[in-house]
Amino acid sequence: MADVTPTRYRWGAIAWLLTLQFFVVETVVQLQTGVAHSRADDVISQLGTSASAAPLLMNASFVVQGLLIGAGAVLLCPALTGLGGRLAAAFLTAAAVGVVLVGLFPLDGQEDLHQAGAGLHLVGGGLTLLALAYAVRPRSEALGTGLALLGLLSTAMTVFFALGITSFLGEGGTERASAYPVPIGLALAGAGLWALGRRPQTEPRPSRRELRARERVERAERARERDAALEAAVGLPDPTRPQRTPADAEPDDDDFDPEDPWAASRRHT
Repeated sequence: MADVTPTRYRWGAIAWLLTLQFFVVETVVQLQTGVAHSRADDVISQLGTSASAAPLLMNASFVVQGLLIGAGAVLLCPALTGLGGRLAAAFLTAAAVGVVLVGLFPLDGQEDLHQAGAGLHLVGGGLTLLALAYAVRPRSEALGTGLALLGLLSTAMTVFFALGITSFLGEGGTERASAYPVPIGLALAGAGLWALGRRPQTEPRPSRRELRARERVERAERARERDAALEAAVGLPDPTRPQRTPADAEPDDDDFDPEDPWAASRRHT
């Protein structure tokens, strides 16, 4: 992770924790609207239409949600490195812009812009959680696993909602199963990054790929040492050591003179 000050960690975490305001505002507006709104049958955006008891409050919550997501991204994304960090920054931007469009253009107003914003938020939100999981997993396996599960749930429910597969949870229930994991995951990620940023900096734990590569190198080294030991045991030459050649041998000139084969031996007894 990059060098991020404790103040940035703190305020970034607070921004993402405050995205939970969405649940409070949605509950308040739904209670004011009464039986006219069903969480299972009606989509969230209907709380921002003129049929709602407090459309301005709900739409303001959407806009604030986008601003909080964007603020947290600006403060915390520099702490995320690698591919996961880069993808998280892009998906967070999409999710933030999408939910702002939802609040600025209600469902009963400019529906095309509203639907585009909703799709951008739901798709970007689920993919954000998956990217964050990939980015933080080397530092915290528990946090990474939790974000991955939330991201998979959100992405799967987004696909079901887009394809109209809503008979089990209802249209509103399926959309909420897609949208709810996003603020929950961001709150967990913000709190987790804040806690990790307060710990002493340590070397990140190696990935599984790196561990497998190390094991392959160690096995190859052990095999080389074993082969060298076997060769030494049976008297085979060590290929790593230079071998003596006939030219390197000491000349034997004790008994034979090629110039005078009848000469007496120079060895004295």
